[in-house]
Amino acid sequence: MRLLPREEKFFDQFEAQASLILKASSVLAEACRKGPEALPQAAMRIDELERQGDTIVREIFTRLNQTFITPLDPEDIHQLGSHLDDCLDLLEDTVHCLDAYEIAPIPPEVQELCDLTEKCATSLAAAFGALSKDKPIIEFCRQVDALEEQADHVHRRAVAALFKTTDAIRVMKLKEILDLLESTTDACEDVADVLQTVVVKNS
Repeated sequence: MRLLPREEKFFDQFEAQASLILKASSVLAEACRKGPEALPQAAMRIDELERQGDTIVREIFTRLNQTFITPLDPEDIHQLGSHLDDCLDLLEDTVHCLDAYEIAPIPPEVQELCDLTEKCATSLAAAFGALSKDKPIIEFCRQVDALEEQADHVHRRAVAALFKTTDAIRVMKLKEILDLLESTTDACEDVADVLQTVVVKNS
């Protein structure tokens, strides 16, 4: 007997959206490792992934509005769709800021936050893959929570160091980028929190 029924396609759409987030976070992290010259192409690729994500989110919300009996609480479906969309939007904003602001070299703290974001996305993709197969997901959600906490520490350390410099323009640019990356890990944690709620409601 399945814990979670699958009479609708929400699970497949969530899994597809999580896969796009993982791809986008990997593109961003790899571009940062290569350096500023890789950012324009990365921005184009993430734009494409974000457009695909928007299409999936619209499909989720349309299906939600048209479905009388859903496999999950409708509020949870809406929150999952919204938070997943937030993740992609923030990744898109981050890569465009990095490209437009011409930060060179890219600071190690930015790379560290990009790597943590990619790890969060990896755990989320694994969680949705497990959800679609009716397998345990809590461990993956806990991984996201732990990674988000690490990102908070890196963000606080980086901002503290940043305000010890005298280049006001660079401070403003990097502060925005650091905030966007920290917000991305927050959005990943929001998804994980809803997933844990889903498990509780359906256990």
